[in-house]
Amino acid sequence: MAKGDKKNEWKEFFWNPRTREFCGRTASSWGLIFLFYLAFYIFLAGMFILTMYVMLLTLDDNKPTYQDRLATPGLMIRPKGEEMEIIYAKENTESWDTHVQALNSFLSPYNDSVQEQKNYACKPDQYFKQEDSDSVKNNPKRSCQFRRSILEDCSGLTDRYYGYDEGKPCIIIKLNRVIGMLPGKDGQAPSISCAPKKYKIGKDEWIDDTDKMGEVAYFPRNGTFNLMYFPYYGKKAQVNYSQPLVAIKFLNITLNTEINVECKITANNIPNLNERDKFAGRVSFKLRINSRN
Repeated sequence: MAKGDKKNEWKEFFWNPRTREFCGRTASSWGLIFLFYLAFYIFLAGMFILTMYVMLLTLDDNKPTYQDRLATPGLMIRPKGEEMEIIYAKENTESWDTHVQALNSFLSPYNDSVQEQKNYACKPDQYFKQEDSDSVKNNPKRSCQFRRSILEDCSGLTDRYYGYDEGKPCIIIKLNRVIGMLPGKDGQAPSISCAPKKYKIGKDEWIDDTDKMGEVAYFPRNGTFNLMYFPYYGKKAQVNYSQPLVAIKFLNITLNTEINVECKITANNIPNLNERDKFAGRVSFKLRINSRN
């Protein structure tokens, strides 16, 4: 076949003036195909929208249907410092002023006046359950007061520097929120305990900083998260929810020495030794207070 014949065949394939076909189809044929695919994709889009609508009808805006969070909540400290290290010089105001400002900012929503205005004075030592009644949703749900003054020496009210100027710093610990969690049974509230963290110095040799950490005071005095702050119902259901806090104050820490501290939550139904997640139920940080004395 000559080159001219092949060229003519390609031209006629794209446009055949005799049959008025474009790419082998007439205008009516292309129109029918376009209408078919238009109807097909409109049908698919309608099915997708209907499926999404039916699925959304099964969801509750105030409570997730499923949770993939760990059963053991994590802990976090304030101030955090850089890379969970709190290092400052006692005589250098600028070195610890950022920590003080961070604590002031963090605790401002816990001011007694704010809590009394927004939250409810709950009965302590028991869960504050606010269940729905069949189809009637008990929303918005009330939240219990956690007043800043509960933290006493670490509240920033009696000591505006939180002990940082004296080399007796306060660290505040909060428990991450988990919807529906009941962290204690038989009336036993979960508590925080802090101790020197063991670290490896040799192949099979571990030590800790027990002799350097010194005495620690807890606020509230027993270092517990009262049961009345549980269960947590979610951000939308409890708009004014205030997480309970525990503050620890280092009373006679060894100066000019880096100390590894680990704080754990202790509860009769919350494990804190999860080898798959070493941050579940505990938090570790380094503390060093430098001084010229």
